[in-house]
Formats: sequence, structure tokens, C-alpha cells
Amino acid sequence: MIHQALPLLGVTIFLSLVARASAAAAAGGDRRPYIVQMDVSAMPTPFTTHEGWYTSVLSSLSGNREDAAPEHLYTYAHAMNGFSAVLTARQLAEIQGMEAHVSAFPETYARLHTTRTPEFLGLVGGGASGGGIWPASKYGEDVIVGIVDTGVWPESESFSDAGITKPVPARWKGACEAGKAFKASMCNKKLIGARSFSKALKQRGMSIASDDYDSPRDYYGHGSHTSSTAAGSAVKGASYFGYANGTATGIAPMARVAMYKAVFEGDTLESASSDVLAAMDRAIADGVDVMSLSLGFPETSYDTNVIAIGAFAAMQKGIFVTCSAGNDGSDGYTIMNGAPWITTVGASTIDRDFTATVTLDIGSGGGGARSIRGKSVYPQPTAIAGADLYYGHGNRSKQRCDYSSLSKKEVNGKYVFCTAGESIREQMDEVQSKGGRGLIAASNMKEFLQPTDYTMPLVLVTLSDGAAIQKYVTSAKAPPKVSIHFVGTELGVKPAPTVAYFSARGPSQMSPAILKPDIVAPGVDILAAWVPNKEVMEIGTQKLFAKYMLVSGTSMSSPHIAGVVALLRSAHPDWSPATIRSAMMTTAYVKDNANKVIVSMPNGSPGTPLDYGSGHVSPNQATDPGLVYDATADDYVNFLCGLRYSSRQIAAVTGRRNAKCSAGASLDLNYPSFMLILNNTTKSATRTFNRVLTNVAGKPAKYSVSLTAPAGMKVTVNPSALSFGGKGSTQKFSVTVQVSQVKRAGDDYNYIGNHGFLSWNEVGGHHAVRSPIVSAFAQ
Repeated sequence: MIHQALPLLGVTIFLSLVARASAAAAAGGDRRPYIVQMDVSAMPTPFTTHEGWYTSVLSSLSGNREDAAPEHLYTYAHAMNGFSAVLTARQLAEIQGMEAHVSAFPETYARLHTTRTPEFLGLVGGGASGGGIWPASKYGEDVIVGIVDTGVWPESESFSDAGITKPVPARWKGACEAGKAFKASMCNKKLIGARSFSKALKQRGMSIASDDYDSPRDYYGHGSHTSSTAAGSAVKGASYFGYANGTATGIAPMARVAMYKAVFEGDTLESASSDVLAAMDRAIADGVDVMSLSLGFPETSYDTNVIAIGAFAAMQKGIFVTCSAGNDGSDGYTIMNGAPWITTVGASTIDRDFTATVTLDIGSGGGGARSIRGKSVYPQPTAIAGADLYYGHGNRSKQRCDYSSLSKKEVNGKYVFCTAGESIREQMDEVQSKGGRGLIAASNMKEFLQPTDYTMPLVLVTLSDGAAIQKYVTSAKAPPKVSIHFVGTELGVKPAPTVAYFSARGPSQMSPAILKPDIVAPGVDILAAWVPNKEVMEIGTQKLFAKYMLVSGTSMSSPHIAGVVALLRSAHPDWSPATIRSAMMTTAYVKDNANKVIVSMPNGSPGTPLDYGSGHVSPNQATDPGLVYDATADDYVNFLCGLRYSSRQIAAVTGRRNAKCSAGASLDLNYPSFMLILNNTTKSATRTFNRVLTNVAGKPAKYSVSLTAPAGMKVTVNPSALSFGGKGSTQKFSVTVQVSQVKRAGDDYNYIGNHGFLSWNEVGGHHAVRSPIVSAFAQ
């Protein structure tokens, strides 16, 4: 599913797009789409193309006389070798009986899962020296970022190529496909590619022509938002109705953008697995350098997960793949897209709040006026002065504005103050239904609202401010009045970052031995491009439209990482995907701007690596990590062997025929983190990890180890000092972690055992290569 975070425009989008499985299994003559992987080495000699062979296979299927003929959807040649087709169960069985068949699995469906963030990430100014990764990378110049999403709005200023003087890279093999309301000429030197993939959704019966654009054009807004977040051009004066006003720019503003539309708006925002795989297949063939997907399918083994399969093929060709972690947090084991060759990104806040000032006036006899600052993104800036304020004092249900508690006679035409209730949205519904003009709600800030929820004047205040309002209003000698001033933007808010409550948490269900998420990046109230012709909300009878939108979700986090990767790829074109991920992970930070451990929302408790992975991305530091943990495709094959995948399953993931597991089979990847799963009975575990570090600095160096381990965790590192020659030299070390008698937190959904950190510190230098050591309880 798309990983956006909560209801937006009436559609539940968790921009973690939690996908749902397709219809019940087919039987007899029932038809359904399947993705079929084939061993191309078994293609008969007479055939000159794979597609010719596949269509011949499909036309040869007999089934029963009553069976409809197979319907060919896509041929895959880059993300995997095979095809997708609509088949009956009997036709599928015939294919499965062929020697060339590798795997087959049914279609699944997914739904989807920014002005201040470049500055918050340290990109603007680059620190005291004025340098940093932006100038070092030439702002991501000529790196091609591929986005699989809902399409793109090419006329947006975020996709202007003004200032890009160099031609499209000669290595680019992509194209702009014409379609409904989209001309091939709409691409330029910024937006260099745009394609659309919808065969599977159409086969399912979706009427794209009536519900969306049958072309790369974005109907919904999500794809324009994610792509402009990653690599949008700088746009001055961007805002959401005055909020977050400033220059909106992508993380890699000189990178190129290629859009692969595979998510369409119907009754729900969905994408079909065969469409997504076709999009990834084409992106690989076109020559993208980075691929970002802010969506996810139901968690299944990697040999039946199209994102895992497509990402493995991309990785083997040097393409970095980043995906949203999902929006099913804050419980454990909710991570999506957790394959170790994918960088899995959680969502964090930034140091910006949107505010409104509430001034209460209860008359001179009651103490005069008092002002309280709350939170709001109500899109109409008109100030409210001297309005009547209602509070249901003495009746708990009315105080909380519970369903059917308020009286129209008491509330009509007034602003209403509500104490903390079950749901702010329900309180809004109750106030609106009784004719109230607006709402001031005391909130524990655990309920997340999107900007489109502000369909009436709404200000959220903290519980302590709410208590002050209660006291102030109930002491009034005259009917209380309220004035509200909207459209405030506050910077430097502390603490920041925090881990967003909706951000999915580790461990991973499919491979819990690898810590996930890998990292967190901004994903809350991100301002980026939107579609300007689609109503975002109604206030009264007024319809509102926006060119730039504030959106939240891990969907917003993944393109931030895609942008950072574009910068790193430009600065270090020889770095592998694993090297780039390691550079980001080992330089990530875990302290907020108040110098405290990054907290986990909604509880505000200190976070753990199950919340934030290795920490919050720090682009300037990632460009000079000192040492990295690299990994190859062979390492991942050994990992799949460690998961006890069969040769056929490994072939399905990797495309390698006759894949065999050797003595190298191991769950111990050369990963920048260390993860143990505890025995739920003994609450203990012991594991030895073997790692190899590579020097990516320009000179020889010595490093010594430092450890931070809590009670109940013993860590031994051998050796404790490493000496490296020049760039490219490697050194091995081992880590033995013993965890015993860990007490589990009272929360049944919190799986953390304990955690510490291992850091290799450069002797006489500035590099510190830090990795988390984590124990977690089995699911």
C-alpha cells in the first residue's frame, strides 16, 4: 500500500501503503492474474525472443474447452525473467509442470504508504565551513532518480528545467509516453522520463479513464509530492495556504526525475503487483541510478514479493533501492519492505510546527485576556475576533464533545472548547453537526491529523493548556469570548527529530535477524508539489486547491533518502548500493536537538533501534564515513540460504538458475548493525557476528573500538583495534554478544530486549563508525 499516513482526501493511505491480498484462490475455471518466472536458459532454439517464447507457451495451454484463453499482460526481462498473465487454475498447473517453470504466484494489490527539510538535514549552508554534500555532489547533478508512484504533474515548477544546462545523460534509455492529458513533449531536462503501467488493474475491472488519467499524469498528487521531494527544482514562495512559506526544493535539486506510474485512483488507491513489477523492470532497463517506492505489498517470503524480486535485480545492476517502512506503527513487527538489499526508511518529525494563537477574554472581572499558543493548519488566514466560546462545564460528555452530547441550541454559531476525548475527528463532527463555528481541542497529540482534516477552524492545545483554559473559562464572570490568529510557522522546535507514531517498527517478520528499519528521515508535514486541479478540501461551500501540499507518512521519508543517495552517488560514483547504505547508517545520529535520545511517539519515551534503526540520516556526514560495510549479491544469496530457502526459491529471488547453498550459507550478512532474537522462554541469546570493514577514506588509518552496552548485555570484539592501508583496504573482526535475563516491557507490542552501540573510532582522526547492537523478543 502507499505509505502516506492516515486519512487524506477521504482515502485511507498510510503512505506505507499497506497492501491487501487479492480475491480468494481460484479453482476450476476461475481466472486470475499470475506472475510467472521462467528459466530462460531452457528456451527452445527456434525462438529468438523471450516474449515470443512466452506467447507460444500461453497459446499452447489446453485447459478445458470451457476455459477462456490466457491473457498475456507483461513480459519481464530486467527485474526478473518471465511474464504475467490471466490464467485458470488448470492453465497454471500446465505451466507449473513445464521444466522451464521457476515459480508462479497470484496477483496482489498494494496501496500507497516536503521547504524546511533540506535545512533541517544540514544541506543549506553545509555547516560552519559552508561546504557539505550539496556543493561536493554538484547538487546531485545527472543522477537519475526513478519513482514508482501515482504519476507526475509535469507543469509544476518543481519539474522546471530552468538552470539545468547540461543535456539529458547519453546513457538514458527512457522515454516520455503520451496518453490522456500528457504529451511526450511535456518532459524536459529535469523530468526526463514518464511511463504508465495499468494492464493488471484494467484487467481487474478498474475504469481508469473515469477515475484517473490513463497516462503518466498524476491525478492524486502523491507521485508529484514524492518525486519533487527527492529531486525537485527550487521554487520560491511555496506554501500550503501560507504555512511553511519559503523555497521548496528537492534534496537533490540537480538530479533528473523519471516517473513510473503504477498506482491509480479508483474506489481506493491501489497498485497491482504485476504493474509494479513492470514499472521496476522498465526503470532498470531505462537506466535509473536510484529507485524509490513509497508503497508496499502484504509481507510474504521474498520469492513471492515483487518489490523484493525487482529490488534484487536492480541491486545487481548497481541501482540503489529505497522503500518506505510502512505506516502501521507503533507496534513491533510491522515493518514492510524489509529485504536486506532494500534500504527501509522510517518517518521522523522535523523542527517545525504550525501554530495558531488563541486569546481568551472573560471580562475584566475574571482576569481579562490570556493568550495560548496551539497547533493548526486551518487553511483560511482570516483572523477570528471576539467570538462566543462554549464549554460544557459540569457535564463530562459535553466537556469531551462526545457523540450526540451537544445541543444545537447551546452551540450554534459559537466556538467550542473540548477536553481530550476519544477522537478529534469525532469531536469535529459533533461540533459541526450542531452548528458550531470552530473547535479548540485539548489533545494528548497522539491522534495524527492531515491538513485536509481541518474542515473548520480547529486549534489543538496540549493537555496542560487545556487545563488552563478550563480553569480560565469556568472562572468567567461574563460569557467568555475567543479570538484566534491562524497561519503561524515556528522553526527550531524541540525536541526534534522524533519518530512518528505511525512509522512501522522492527523487527522484520521475514528476516528478523536483520535490524529494520535501517534509518529514519523526515516524514511529517512535508511540503512538496501537488496537483493543482484537484480539490483538496471544502470549507463551507468554498472548494480549495493547492499547488503544494503538506503530507505525512513513510512515503515522504523514502524520497528523502532517495535524494540523499543521489547526492552520494554523484559525489562517489564508484560506491556500491551497500556502501552507500552503510555510509548513511554508520553516520546517522541518535540524539535530538535537545541533546536527548530521539524519542518515540506517541508516548514520548526514549526511542530504540527498533524505532529509528541506526538513527536519523545525516547527509553531510555520510559523504565521508571513513569505513563501510560492503556486501555483494553473493552475500545475499548466502543469506537466503541461511533462511533455508530452496534452490527454486533462491532462483525466483535472484534470477540465478541452479542456485545451490554451500558452506557459505549464513544469516550473518556484512551489515552495519547487529541483531539478536531472544528466546521467549529464557529471555536470552548468544550470537557471534563476523564483519569486514573497507576503508573509503583517502589515506591509511587506525581505528579502536568503543562499546556501550546495557546491563544484561555482554559484548566482546576481536580484535579491538584495526589498521587500514590506503583506500580500498579491508580488515575483519568478530563480535560476540551475550544477552541474558532481559525483562520485557509491559507493552505486549513492544519487542525490544535491550540495545547498545559499537563504534570504531579513528585514532587521531575524526571518523566514528557506529552500529547499533539490538536484542528483540521473537514475535
